[in-house]
Amino acid sequence: MNEEFFVSFAFVIFIGLLAYLGVDGKINAALDKRGERIKEELAEASKLRAEAEAVLASFERRRAEAEAEAAAVVAQAHAEAERLAKEASERIAEFVTRRTKQAEEKIASAEAQAAADVRAAAADLATKVAATVLKAEAKGSFGDQLITKGISELNSLLH
Repeated sequence: MNEEFFVSFAFVIFIGLLAYLGVDGKINAALDKRGERIKEELAEASKLRAEAEAVLASFERRRAEAEAEAAAVVAQAHAEAERLAKEASERIAEFVTRRTKQAEEKIASAEAQAAADVRAAAADLATKVAATVLKAEAKGSFGDQLITKGISELNSLLH
């Protein structure tokens, strides 16, 4: 009987005592509980993963919708900008046309006024020349009547 025998004998008694007290059942029950708890945690993790994937898909769908909406807003802004540019161009063209017409009307009015002024000046000059010529050639009361009559006829013809 040596030391190894006593250690082996004590080990066998220890194992027998553990079996007698049902420690193996308690260990198995604890391991089974732990296994169930791990299964539940795995199921919960799987459920959370599925929810996270659903949320991710929802966010990706919302992102795609937001991108589509942003693209639509940009396209609408471009269309609006083009429309405004076209309107501005049309307004400028209309403004230039209106201003050109006003300038042409002012020029025509100034030309008509200048022509009328020239005619009036010519009439006055012709009247004065005629008066001078008639005064020099017609003398006396008959000449005065003739001059007066000629001047009044000339004024009525030229004006």
